[in-house]
Parts: sequence; C-alpha cells; structure tokens
Amino acid sequence: MDKKELRKQIRAAKQAVPFCEKLQRSVGIMQQVELLPRFIEAETVLLYWSMSDEVQTHDFVNRWYDKKRLLLPCVDGDDLRLRQYTGPECLQVGEQFGIGEPTGPEFTDLDKVQLIIVPGVAFDRQGNRMGRGRGFYDRLLKSTPNAYKVGVAFDFQMIDIVPTEPFDVPMDEVIFEVSTV
Repeated sequence: MDKKELRKQIRAAKQAVPFCEKLQRSVGIMQQVELLPRFIEAETVLLYWSMSDEVQTHDFVNRWYDKKRLLLPCVDGDDLRLRQYTGPECLQVGEQFGIGEPTGPEFTDLDKVQLIIVPGVAFDRQGNRMGRGRGFYDRLLKSTPNAYKVGVAFDFQMIDIVPTEPFDVPMDEVIFEVSTV
C-alpha cells in the first residue's frame, strides 16, 4: 500500500475513535513513557503538543514541565523550531496547524536533547515511522542524532510494514497500546 492510501486508512481509523476514548487510551501510553529508563534519566525532553487525533500529551506535558526541561516544536515555514514549555500561559495558537506552541526564545542547543517523543500516522515494529507527509519531523530528527527517539501510537497505527524513503528517520522504540475495546 502506498503512503497516500495508508494515511487515508489510518485517518479513517482515527476518526472512528471518539476523542474521550483517545484521551483515556493515551494515559496508558504516556504512563509507559514515564517508566522508560531513558525518560527517567533525561533532563531535556522534546515532546509535542498533541492535535486531537494524536496520542494526547497535554496532561503529561503539564505534569512534567517543572521537573524536566520540556521542549515543544513550533512550525516555522517548512521547519520546526524548539522552544521550552514553561506552563500553559506560554502557549499561543500556531499559525499552520492551530495547535499550542510555546513563546519565548528558540532552544538551539540540540545536543542537549536526550529523548524525543514523536507522533506519527503509522509505525511498524522495526521502528519505521510515517508522518503526515511534509517531513517536519524527519528534518528535525536528523539534527538530533544523539537523542533517543520514541514513537507513540494507538494500536490501530501499528502496521506490518511502513513504506520508507531514504530520508525517513527510524525510531529507537515505539510505545503503543493494545485496545481493550
């Protein structure tokens, strides 16, 4: 299956799950993240402020921002810039996707990023990831080669084989849940 068709299929699966269920299922996924030795040891973690169809991170970010340096991406043209999350009051609505993006100075010391929690459209058990198709994360992940990369996904986002391109950056690990529904 090509990427376009796969994105369409996963989008339909996401739409079939009510938001309240995504929120509930996200709790278990993010609890697994909290138990990772890499997370426990990390001082600087790059996360994302979730869109409504992704594994939800808002509560997680708010629980950890005063214990670790949490960075969130901000869309700037075709690239992602990183800024530190310092609390809900630091967010403004981003122009391209309408999601919360922190204000404040850009964080540019990418060698200090130890762990990255990455959203995606689909993942496979080999760590391959397919995003939304604009390459934002692949470009960012290439600039943080020393960071441990963890994809997070709902069970319906896990597939046998993600079609890959030479520029795709694989995950070191993928955390997903198995639906009980």
